[in-house]
Amino acid sequence: MSDTTRKVLRLSGKDVTAFLQGLVTNDVEKLTEGLVYTALLTPQGKYRADFFLVPEADAILLDVATDLAPGLIQALSMYKLRSDVTIEETDLAVTRGLGDAPEGAFADPRHATLGWRAYDGQPGQDVDWDALRVAACIPQSGIELTPDTFILEAGFEQLNGVDFKKGCYVGQEVTARMKHKTELRKGLAVVEIEGDAPAGTEILAGEKPAGTLFTQSGNRAIAYLRFDRAKGDMQAGSAKLRYTN
Repeated sequence: MSDTTRKVLRLSGKDVTAFLQGLVTNDVEKLTEGLVYTALLTPQGKYRADFFLVPEADAILLDVATDLAPGLIQALSMYKLRSDVTIEETDLAVTRGLGDAPEGAFADPRHATLGWRAYDGQPGQDVDWDALRVAACIPQSGIELTPDTFILEAGFEQLNGVDFKKGCYVGQEVTARMKHKTELRKGLAVVEIEGDAPAGTEILAGEKPAGTLFTQSGNRAIAYLRFDRAKGDMQAGSAKLRYTN
């Protein structure tokens, strides 16, 4: 079973590694070790797109959410200027599974529980990925990841999605400043939940806004919280929440 929510692009040309290295949040040189999870930010340091870079002979594949692909192609085309880089769409399908990665597949670098990803027609597995995603607090584009997201608040450091030693990239200054704060005051976290509420529901601690509820699976959910207020019982619509840290 392939993941129809993903699109695979192919970037090739003699400048492709240097081109991506100057744009994205992670170190492209890590492709020698497998998949690289990374993001493209705005100059103001906010989220634009997240994706996987995949090593492929003399090219680099880019595994991105289908709905982000057109905007990402446009952004990359704008940035490449006179660089020797060709950007093309492919018909490659993304498949996913759990257990040891089969030959030709790659371990998902974000979290050990997320299994493997393949691009060569490897059969996929029918898995409740949302349940695994919630348990590991993995954000998803269009839900937890929005144009207002700062990636450190979305856990990208824990997800191996940012490298603080690689040098400059778009949005690097803002990200570095956030890294060197004493602590984040807001961010994504897993909460315990009783009842149901739609993604996007405001979370209240007493009468004070404490965050926003996102993906729910069973009795757990991902929420964006103000940590100074996320204490004790909270409410999101008719659902009750608790952040146990």
